[in-house]
Amino acid sequence: MKIVILSRNTRLYSTRRLVEAAREQGHIVRVLDPLRCYMRIANDGIQIHYKSRAIRNVDVVIPRIGASITRYGTAVLTQFEMMGSYTPNPAEHILRARDKLRTHQLLCGQGIGMPTTVFGENPDDTADLLSMLGPPPHVIKLTEGTQGAGVMLTEKLSASKSVIEALRGLYANFLVQEFIEEAKGADLRCFVIGDQVVAAMRRQAPKGDFRSNLHRGGFAKGIKPTKEEKETAIRAAQSLGLEVAGVDLIRSKRGPLVLEVNSSPGLEGIESASGLDIAGEIIQYVTDKASARSAQKGHFLVRKTPTRTAAVKKNRKIIK
Repeated sequence: MKIVILSRNTRLYSTRRLVEAAREQGHIVRVLDPLRCYMRIANDGIQIHYKSRAIRNVDVVIPRIGASITRYGTAVLTQFEMMGSYTPNPAEHILRARDKLRTHQLLCGQGIGMPTTVFGENPDDTADLLSMLGPPPHVIKLTEGTQGAGVMLTEKLSASKSVIEALRGLYANFLVQEFIEEAKGADLRCFVIGDQVVAAMRRQAPKGDFRSNLHRGGFAKGIKPTKEEKETAIRAAQSLGLEVAGVDLIRSKRGPLVLEVNSSPGLEGIESASGLDIAGEIIQYVTDKASARSAQKGHFLVRKTPTRTAAVKKNRKIIK
């Protein structure tokens, strides 16, 4: 099967692992930098070229699109979708997940637990906005931040007002949430593929911080999530239309609460913490889905015999 991975850097751990897994399973795989792709859109045919060569007959596209190139990256992905390629995370759904405000509205609409959230545009309404949320501490988040960047904790009402005024002065988009104290600086990353949580890890914030992101110095260990946590993570991913997702939860007195749904979850942390071949699971899933999709249309994709059986690969430990 012919697989394209949209990624700006072939040396990134996640990109490299997906390439390795695809080749181990006998597929043809190529990494394309989305910003080097250019497109033709016309009624008589659509095209994608990359470094002066046409890209055709791609069976599967796995998007690894960074937040800074969301607009152009999803446009490239849309072009592949229009050309008949299968992707586990369509462009429209990635755009949905990248907007934290939209994500929370959709999750709320499905009755999925999440921290109480408020947002507003008019600076004259700041005091009333915060009264809708309740007393501090408050968590203030930029709606387009990633890896813990743009997330602030304010412990006094005056501090919350000052931060909000500063962000509005910068024309930044943000939301404000309740602080879940009983989580004690820890969250859960549940890795969802299809309708299963294939792995999970508990991330703990470093001393003096409340953000548990590994890029912020947090540390992780593999865990077995509860049935309720699994169900919440799967429902959250499906609510946004994502077949491969990292769902971040926190444990609270009222059950698991969803913090974020990541459409391009990193593999290094989850593979290291769980010891599982998550990249292999992704490749197995997307190629099976592409084959089933093609069969429904009356086409048959040629698949090479995997170099290892699925059973062996599924249980293979990551060797560091």
